[in-house]
Amino acid sequence: MEEQNTLKKMLKPIHLWAIAVGLVISGDYFGWSYGYKVASPLEFLVSTIIISFFYISFAFSFTELSTAIPKAGGPFAYSLKALGRFGGFVAGFATLVEFLLAPPAIAAALGAYLHFLFPQIPPTAAAIVAIVVFTLINLLGIEQTARFELLVTVVASLGILFYFFQIAPHFQVEKILESGTPFNWTGVFAAIPFAIWFYLALEGVAMAAEETENPTKDIPLGYGLGIGTLVFFALGVVILTSGLGISAQLAQSDNPLPQALLFAKGEQTMMVNAFAFFGLFGIMASLLGIILGYSRQIYALSREGFLPKFLSKLTKKTQAPANASIAGGIFGIICIFSGKTDQLITLSVLGAIVMYIISMVSLFVLKRKFPDLPRPYQTPFYPFFPAVALILGIVCLVSVVYYNLVLAGIFLFAFLLSFGLYAMMKGVKE
Repeated sequence: MEEQNTLKKMLKPIHLWAIAVGLVISGDYFGWSYGYKVASPLEFLVSTIIISFFYISFAFSFTELSTAIPKAGGPFAYSLKALGRFGGFVAGFATLVEFLLAPPAIAAALGAYLHFLFPQIPPTAAAIVAIVVFTLINLLGIEQTARFELLVTVVASLGILFYFFQIAPHFQVEKILESGTPFNWTGVFAAIPFAIWFYLALEGVAMAAEETENPTKDIPLGYGLGIGTLVFFALGVVILTSGLGISAQLAQSDNPLPQALLFAKGEQTMMVNAFAFFGLFGIMASLLGIILGYSRQIYALSREGFLPKFLSKLTKKTQAPANASIAGGIFGIICIFSGKTDQLITLSVLGAIVMYIISMVSLFVLKRKFPDLPRPYQTPFYPFFPAVALILGIVCLVSVVYYNLVLAGIFLFAFLLSFGLYAMMKGVKE
């Protein structure tokens, strides 16, 4: 008897909020502090404000797409309908780059946090174990995965609030303003990839659309609550941490929040160690959420013939895309050995930006080509919001490419190679 090839519907708004926030919340705990390498605290704050506005306009526009076409492929599904198979390929490739390269970076941070708590634990080994464990959790099915994601996201969110409470008394606004160098827009644009890290993979909640009980009502509510929570967290982390005046020390750190608390408290107190456990939950939430996201993306691409068919097989008992999950996990483990967390972040961001741009283009095209397509949720302030998201997306793309020409070249080469292989295999089949 063959497995069913239909995903199980059981997600409610609270689960979607947990997936939206959980996908992203590790970005509050690590990764963003590399922005201090290229920007002053004030420049980085301006960059974060711009990116926050970009994601607000993008999220409200993207919600229309996810409710009109509630498919597991998310951006791939929208672009496929609007722009045909080439557009679908571009969106699918970009989303895979984003979702496949983020987990090894997140797992590396998990290893760093564990090493901070228990120096005897090798960080690389811990990162590999994390990928394996969370891949196995994902194989249990959406119901168990969503419940675990909700738990770790709530704990991680409480950790951010705890951090705000502890750091606020040590905050000094002059530490943000007095960076020693004049304000320069170059720093603002150079910091964009790390500001994006506060929100990277937010759109992954759309990949759970097929597993939502009532997509037309639940996705807008869960998504809206998620973006509101994340904007509050991102601005709070940047403002309060920058106000400590230790940006240079944090620029090289994979665990900036415990380091900031260590500075504020003056010693490695029990409270600092306890907070590192909150960091573990934040990283676990994102790691599990993104594994959930890329497994559904691989599944959707395989189902439509863009990847080998065996990757869209579902387990009989839990209806989980097991082969897709395992394939992504193996790729992530290979990437961990690179040891280039900041470069993995930048490549992941590059994939995300390309996907954001093509998604907004798809929104405009779908409005024109399919005016009668049922749209349970309409983008507010249309066409202003999607136009702003599209323009800022292009600005972000130009900025990231300009400051990372080698990585952009790697991204382009990988795209051309992948498309060449796809075109060749498609030709062979035909």
